[in-house]
Amino acid sequence: MKRFLTCGLAVAACAVSTYSSASSHREAPFIGGMPRLDGTDVYAFRSYEPGRADFVTLIANYIPFQDPQGGPNFYPLDTNAYYDIDVFTTGDAVTRYTFEFKFNNVKKNLAVQAGNRTVAVPVINTGPVDKDGKNLNVSQTYTVLVSHGTRQLAENASLGGTTFFKPADNIGEKSIPDYASYANNFIYDISIPGCATPGRVFVGQRKEGFVVNVGEIFDLVNLNPVGPRDGVANDLTHKNITSLALELPIACITTRRDPVIGVVASTKTRQGDTYTQVSRLGNPLVNEAVIGLPDKDKFNGSYPQNDADFLTYVTNPTLPVLLNTLFGDAAKIPETPRNDLVATFLTGIKGINQPLTVKPAEMLRLNTSTLPTPPAQQNDLGVIGGDLAGFPNGRRPYDDVTDIELRALEGALCGVAGKCGTQTTDPNKGTAYTDGARAAGPDAAHLRVTGKVSALDTYLDVFPYLNTPLAGSPSGVAE
Repeated sequence: MKRFLTCGLAVAACAVSTYSSASSHREAPFIGGMPRLDGTDVYAFRSYEPGRADFVTLIANYIPFQDPQGGPNFYPLDTNAYYDIDVFTTGDAVTRYTFEFKFNNVKKNLAVQAGNRTVAVPVINTGPVDKDGKNLNVSQTYTVLVSHGTRQLAENASLGGTTFFKPADNIGEKSIPDYASYANNFIYDISIPGCATPGRVFVGQRKEGFVVNVGEIFDLVNLNPVGPRDGVANDLTHKNITSLALELPIACITTRRDPVIGVVASTKTRQGDTYTQVSRLGNPLVNEAVIGLPDKDKFNGSYPQNDADFLTYVTNPTLPVLLNTLFGDAAKIPETPRNDLVATFLTGIKGINQPLTVKPAEMLRLNTSTLPTPPAQQNDLGVIGGDLAGFPNGRRPYDDVTDIELRALEGALCGVAGKCGTQTTDPNKGTAYTDGARAAGPDAAHLRVTGKVSALDTYLDVFPYLNTPLAGSPSGVAE
């Protein structure tokens, strides 16, 4: 059978690049050389941890392709940048809440007596690391500045003050024998200005949650588009990521009139006396798999209210044309204009996650009135799989966004979300397109290990949901 390109469509402002990898990892020329500022994934979902259904969890990931053995410096976040999570509440593409994370390095300059000299050590720790960081040479703290009419620092409701602490990365089992317990010390209650109920926050290294068949995509799309969903290994199984996770009370970030919110994560870096936006991400795989090469940097620097600049890439996408050129009738081209994709990625789907009034703009939209699906019942195809609490109604860690977006791109929602030209049915008749890589399950209690699926590719069923990062040592251990 002919091989198939499995870049998923993802949205808002877009053209196409067949040189993609994972969900917006190194997706544009400029950001490709700035991994500390590279937003790779955004998640937004109603919390499904028991007792937390009145909250939403927002996660933004950075620093792609982290090898666990990343010493001696590992993966600190950039102290000359702001990491923003924007929440939109009215459908007009204007930010209503911005949570700005700002990081600071704390250096102890630990030294040892080497002969008759006191000499600074070259490593990040000089002994076992605990929550107090006694033997940690360099650590990071952060603040969260909340903009909602005014700009105020959020308070650390666990420790007092406005400073939060980031755990060290998972150096290895000798340095941090029980990393999961160690990292849990850095989950804090956070008091949001104007909100009576505290939320929770965590910033730190996590196991990479994205699942994709990267290598075969680069090798002239060397995979089977209609083969088993568990037929190949996830190329990111042995990678880590850095997460900024917020859990917020639904009542504090929605209006009484409309339960739908939009979420975008971005980074701004200092350039002279000002900060310039260099990364932006809402739906997965947008800039990486759909935006044309000439516009990739422009999209990363743009704002949702200006997304009309990119509308043609959604209404007249180029990726289906390339797929049809490669694989003929195995990938029929849906008619244009693609109003189904406009709804799926720019406005939300009516009756599922579309605001009452809406301006087309690329962002991850979540209907907070949709009840969360317990882990055991989650379908990793989300809405397409009949699970209305999954992508594109927000996004949970377990959602297989590559398969979902690939199917949407090829017309799975024609007539459901909107017409494809004059077509009101899927021209590819529900073909179950896949990249062949799949996660093991929504949590460790519900593993679904089949085919080439790795048991490592699972998630937590409690905040911060992405799993404990892989240890840098011992390395080379079989799964």
